[in-house]
Order: sequence, then C-alpha cells, then structure tokens
Amino acid sequence: MIISDYIYGEFEIENVLEELILSKPVQRLKGIHQGGASYLVNRRWNVTRYEHSVGVMLLIKLLGGSIEEQIAGLLHDVSHTAFSHVIDFVLENKEEDYHEAIFMDVIRKSEIPIILKKYNYNYEHLLLNTSKWSLLEQPAPELCADRVDYTLRDMYVYGHISLEEIQMYLNDIVVKQGRMCLQRIECAEWFVKTYYQEVLDFFMNPFNIYAYDKLAQTLKLSLEKKIITLTDFLKEDHELIDQIKASNDMQVQSLLKQLHPDVKVKVDQKEYDIHQKNKTRLIDPSLCIHNRLIRASELSEGVRKMNASAKEKFQQGVFVKIL
Repeated sequence: MIISDYIYGEFEIENVLEELILSKPVQRLKGIHQGGASYLVNRRWNVTRYEHSVGVMLLIKLLGGSIEEQIAGLLHDVSHTAFSHVIDFVLENKEEDYHEAIFMDVIRKSEIPIILKKYNYNYEHLLLNTSKWSLLEQPAPELCADRVDYTLRDMYVYGHISLEEIQMYLNDIVVKQGRMCLQRIECAEWFVKTYYQEVLDFFMNPFNIYAYDKLAQTLKLSLEKKIITLTDFLKEDHELIDQIKASNDMQVQSLLKQLHPDVKVKVDQKEYDIHQKNKTRLIDPSLCIHNRLIRASELSEGVRKMNASAKEKFQQGVFVKIL
C-alpha cells in the first residue's frame, strides 16, 4: 500500500499497517476532530485524529523506527472519544487522559488483536505499555512523534508555518539514545515558538475556550438526562451531535444552538463569563552537541523566556467574555 501525507510525503507501508488503517477503529478517527469542539466555531479547524495517527506512524517510519513502533504510533489514539478532549471537561478530568484510561478496553473489543495475531504480533506486548516506544512518547518537555506531529500538522493546516519550514525542521532531527533530538539551536527555538502557537494561541484561543465550555455543558446535561451514555462517546462527532439533536430536549437544544461560527467573544480578565485553565504543556527540546544531550533552555535565552511566559499563561488560564 502506498500512502501519501501532505507533511511527510509518500511511503510504501507493510500489509499489517494497511489492514490496521482499514480497520473500523482507525477509520472511525476520520470522524473525530483533533481540536475537539473547535470546528463548531471555526470550520477551518478541521484536522482529524485519523490524519494525526497516520502522521505519527509515518514520522516514526521516517526516523527509522521499527514496524512495532509504527503500529503503536498508528493506534495510539484509537480510544479518543467523540470531540477528543472535550470528554475530559465533561468529566472534570484535569489530567485530560480519559482516552488513555479506556485504551486497552477499546483495543480488546475491536478487531485489532485479530489483525495483529495474523501477522504474529501480540497486541498486549505492543500496546499495553506504549511508554517503551521512545520515539512515539516522551514525557514533557521532550520531543516525541505524537507531540511533534500534532504541532506541525495543526500549525501548517491553520496557516502559521510553511512546508519549507517543516522540512528544514525535520532535516535537523536526529535519533540519539532512541529519542528525538535536534542539532541546531535555531531549529529548537523555531519549534518552541511553533509549539506555543499550538498549545497557547490555538488550544487557548478564546473561541476554542468558548466552544469547549459550551459543548461540555451540552454533553454533561445530555448525560444527566440520559439522552446519551458514556458508551456513545465512542461514536463519531457528527453521530453524537445527531443523537443529541434527535432528543428534542429544549434545554439541550438551546445550549447546542449556541455553538456556531458567528459567535462573538473576547478576552476580558475583569468582566468574564468563562475562566478556563488547560493542562500545562511545556517544551524544552534536547539537542545533540558533540555527542552530548543538552536542553535548549541551557543554550538559548529565547527558549528560557518563552517557557517562563508559557508557564505563567497556563497558570493564569483564559478569561472569556461572550459578546
């Protein structure tokens, strides 16, 4: 199977990956928006979990990762519920890791173990502990394929960076001790800046904050009224919305109608309707200098300043006024 991606290019992939891509759990991700509720207020914010999952797999392949790690990369998000992290706001889960808690249960109930067994892979060995895949996942503030792909993908699609910049950055990545590292401080500074455009300017955009808050209210009320169940969150975004619309519950419908692209909001710390704090996400890439790993913040005043500013913004949160 030949697969093409607008960021990484064209690759030939193994049969096991082809079958996994065509499986129901992975295909479902085409209907799960990466930005959660964001596309409801801005139709351009439409990157899907499917694009990201395939992208993570291809990035691992590009970096020389094993077929096993590519499989783990492709499947790492199959348990994301409708509207991605909105479920964490519905359940008031500050760690934003509900999809991780249900990951193995979703895998076991799917055809994925059967597909993997056909190719002599044990699904528990590959997927029970994804932290062993050092290209796929690293604790913050390190680089990893998951963190790098969603940053590059969102920021490219939403018009903040170019393919030329992405290629320059990818060319600078080296794998050292099984981890992604950079070689030039300029590339580290560029990625830190781009990452904060993603997790601060996009994730904490007042329109995004509004959308998450309003949709979380809608879904929480729908759960309380038994219009939907937690199991229904394993449907696609549009299916969950259609189910809520079909209820004809006036209170729920009123909330749902407040989610549209013409909403007007602004940041206002004094007179605000919503105050939201997101999970703190900091980045401080390692560089390989003379065969030694060193943090970007140890070499760059710019990185230190960006990190200090980001930490302050995460602690403060966003204050949104609905106009």
